[in-house]
Amino acid sequence: MTQYVVETHDLTKIYGNGHEVRALDGVNLTVAAGELVAIVGPSGSGKSTLLNMIGALDRPTSGEVVIDGTPLSKVRNLDQFRSQTIGFVFQTHNLIPTLTGQENVEVPMYETTLSGSKRHGRAQELLRLVGLGERMHYLPALMSGGERQRVAIARALANRPSIILADELTGMLDSRTTQDILALLTQLNAQQGTTMIIVTHNHEVARATRRVITFRDGKVQSDVAIRSAYESDLLDWKSSTLGQAILQGDGVPEGLKAIVPQLREAFDKV
Repeated sequence: MTQYVVETHDLTKIYGNGHEVRALDGVNLTVAAGELVAIVGPSGSGKSTLLNMIGALDRPTSGEVVIDGTPLSKVRNLDQFRSQTIGFVFQTHNLIPTLTGQENVEVPMYETTLSGSKRHGRAQELLRLVGLGERMHYLPALMSGGERQRVAIARALANRPSIILADELTGMLDSRTTQDILALLTQLNAQQGTTMIIVTHNHEVARATRRVITFRDGKVQSDVAIRSAYESDLLDWKSSTLGQAILQGDGVPEGLKAIVPQLREAFDKV
């Protein structure tokens, strides 16, 4: 029987009083233990709102989020549940500038019963795991963007969470550093079996995962398991502006009109 770490049931989030905006519109999805999933879509499609719901940072208007078999609506202390179950990695790192890398990684562990020596040991272990064994005592200001993101990943792993949620974690990194961070995440996913959900605009990031969920207008537009580079590239094209024009039959360049049927057939397979 498949063990689901994340389940959403008819998840809906509505903003606004006069002008109603459905950021999420009846979303149903599941994420199994150990999956590495990308959530993509245009700005305003609902992907970050979904991440906030899964991470118990916001409450739905209706519907339910279930994490590790526990409905969030039944959890009395969401802060405690969140710190024990979910790790977060944000684009802006959110590191405390006056603390060293090691001290930043220790912060989530202050709410546990671990002794000081065990916190130190766990933080050092994680920083070595992400390749920062030699720089754990540096302040964030003395680290590169990639190094700060590695500290943020180590901090997210501190309490051995069931799931890591990452929101545009490579958005401020150059292409080389992005590749390094992606390699680290896929390695951690493979070695530790940590479930990871990554919200991204970057198709390179999406291609590094094993499953891509595309959002549009608050709904799941497609949910595709990536099996080959060909399928990954085809998925990128399908979700592009040109791909959407081909699917909708509106605004297709004259030179492509002859092959629109073949392209639609290919898109239907991913």
